[in-house]
Amino acid sequence: MSYDEAGTEAVTRECTGDAGSGGKPSAAPSGLPVPDGVAVVQYEWHGAWVVVARGAYDVHSITPLAAAMRVAAAQHEKVVLDASGVAFVDSALLNLLIRTRRATDLRLAAPPPQLRRILELTGVDAILRVHATVEDAAVG
Repeated sequence: MSYDEAGTEAVTRECTGDAGSGGKPSAAPSGLPVPDGVAVVQYEWHGAWVVVARGAYDVHSITPLAAAMRVAAAQHEKVVLDASGVAFVDSALLNLLIRTRRATDLRLAAPPPQLRRILELTGVDAILRVHATVEDAAVG
């Protein structure tokens, strides 16, 4: 299931920096500012908790996603990160993936080519379960 298909059935905590804030970042559930273009949406799908990441993630923008993943890992046995909307990543996201994998059954769905390449170069693909779609990750 994609973010768009989740529709009204989704349990949503969306954090965007462009929704009526005059270009200023809005506050995340944690109360911290959210960088422009970053969104984190969550919902349950086929027994897995899906966290949808949208935007560019680096040391300055990882906080909303890190908070969502920490809570998801603490509350759910199977967590799927839908990375299809991730535009940029650096080591901050890699570290988050490794930490989350240690805490729960983490599955990565639909990583874009740049993220796939970084996973391969660093060897992180050997410890993560990477799937083509959220459906495959949730069911598999």
